[in-house]
Amino acid sequence: MKIIIAGAGEVGFHLAKLLSFESQDITLIDTDRESLSYADTHLDIRVVRGDATSISVLKDAQVANTQLVIAVTSSETTNITVCVLAKQLGAERTIARISNTEFIENKDEVGFTKFGIDELISPESLAAREIELLLNQSGFNDTYEFDEGALMMIGLTLSRTAAFVGKSVRQLAEDHPELSYIPIAIQRYGTQYTLIPRGDTLFKEGDQIYLITSPDEVKHIYTLTGKVREEIKNVMILGGSKIGYKAASDLCKSRFNVKLIENSKEKAFEIADDIPSCLVINGDGRNVELLEEESINEMDAFISVTGNSETNIMSCLVAKSKGVKKAIALVENMDYFQLSQSIGIDTLINKKLLAANNIFRHVRKGEVVAMTMLNNMNAELLEFMVTPSAEVANKLIKDIDFPRSAIIGGIIRNGEGIIALGDFEIKTGDRIVVCCLPQSIKKVEKLFM
Repeated sequence: MKIIIAGAGEVGFHLAKLLSFESQDITLIDTDRESLSYADTHLDIRVVRGDATSISVLKDAQVANTQLVIAVTSSETTNITVCVLAKQLGAERTIARISNTEFIENKDEVGFTKFGIDELISPESLAAREIELLLNQSGFNDTYEFDEGALMMIGLTLSRTAAFVGKSVRQLAEDHPELSYIPIAIQRYGTQYTLIPRGDTLFKEGDQIYLITSPDEVKHIYTLTGKVREEIKNVMILGGSKIGYKAASDLCKSRFNVKLIENSKEKAFEIADDIPSCLVINGDGRNVELLEEESINEMDAFISVTGNSETNIMSCLVAKSKGVKKAIALVENMDYFQLSQSIGIDTLINKKLLAANNIFRHVRKGEVVAMTMLNNMNAELLEFMVTPSAEVANKLIKDIDFPRSAIIGGIIRNGEGIIALGDFEIKTGDRIVVCCLPQSIKKVEKLFM
């Protein structure tokens, strides 16, 4: 697939890196010579220096023969303009990164597709949504909803007391026949190796496991894994960044009690005016005395989303030492993901990864409805729509030639989530949630084309 990425910043470079690993034909456009030079020497891609809103630059990047144009510069106006021009010049699909979440909330009413923009993404909005999901499922360190909650993916680390430990997948299913879930991925403690579990796979203490289940079953998963669903009501947010602002606004609407600490006096006043139900404190959140004055020990959750990853990690560690139940840190460095469990922070979030997940589904073949990558694991979770021509249509799951490094996690039929086993027949219109390792992606895509 030929893809043009406008913007060699954090999100653009990260996307180019992921896509180049998959041997996609990538062209990266930016005005910054240094960013392009770095991308050119580190990635197997083509770079074009210039303004992506310039028609001559887009033509130089061969926009007329491009399947996908992704505009992820720091300016939403530039991104919208790039997508409109690219569509007029012959690009098949366009995606624009925006910061004004009103555009996403009203995209059907405004009709962005008429202008030539097929998809809008906001990394800040995605991060705020992720934070709210994590607070609602406080016992888990990763969550993802399919089809507005018809099915849920949950990630957690197995403690020594969990009923899962020491049992095989088959044994656990026999012991708890009433429980409806499918384990889709496991990472052994202290390793970087991701395995797709089978019937004889044993669960071990310290495993990071991912399950697909229906929302009704989540309470049983809590019981079996020894996790406690803490009631989270009081939340402290460090940093009035776009993510901090959006998270505070959304959480206040969801009836959380929110305190936000912002170092800039001007920004603190702006947030206080915009979100009256949020208590905004002007001060340096790195100051432990300030945190204690603001009763950090009475907080149920602490979310650090300043522009500095190290500040976010350290402040979350301080919060955990003060007895806060849930700590979430925003980090820019992907390598930090491997440290989250060992250093004691519940969850790390990364807006580059969230944006890349959202965009990646447009690169996959087959009718991909949704996609996410599992945190710090070498696996993808894809939701396919079954078309009449798909190889899996009208077949029993057990009769499908499915690769061993992939697994069907669940099926959504008419808006209802189903945990399906081998005798289940897949029909046209079903949405199939599949977890697969990189080596099986191409084979899985063919089954749904």
